[in-house]
Amino acid sequence: MTAAADVRTRVITWEDPAAGYRAAQALSGLEYLQGMVRGEYPFPPMARLLGIDGMEVEPGRVVMSIEPGECHYNPMGVAHGGLAATLFDSVMGCAVQTTLPAGTGYTTLELKVNFTRAMTNATGRVRCIGTVIHAGSRVATAEGRLLDEAGKLYGHATTTCLILPPNGAPPAR
Repeated sequence: MTAAADVRTRVITWEDPAAGYRAAQALSGLEYLQGMVRGEYPFPPMARLLGIDGMEVEPGRVVMSIEPGECHYNPMGVAHGGLAATLFDSVMGCAVQTTLPAGTGYTTLELKVNFTRAMTNATGRVRCIGTVIHAGSRVATAEGRLLDEAGKLYGHATTTCLILPPNGAPPAR
């Protein structure tokens, strides 16, 4: 049984994401993500839930920052691998999004993550960097690196994304 002194609380707040979804339809991926950084559109609720509090966006490259904490721990006493996997999926997907015209979407087809060391609340701030490798009309690929402030590597990843046409239907063959 857990003693009351051992209990921690974390309060999460987020904005209604619907305004962002609507804006994204009329803007290129780059314009939309840059607007998000400027505070014109809400960050996705998942980013708020995890505690992502920094984002940089440029064509073909996105960086997100987070400070791993106890709330991210797994039963082994380190940050759950899903935290890094979600960061990788986010930065690599958003890097692909920066290459897309207005109304065009994408979805992750494949995500490959390599963990090189564990993160804890002693790790400090980490930056996850996603960079586009190939941006085609049907498929895009990207790579990611997860680094601490000293440049130490905590993981690397690759992704393949399916590009969705403006109406959201699968691309014609």
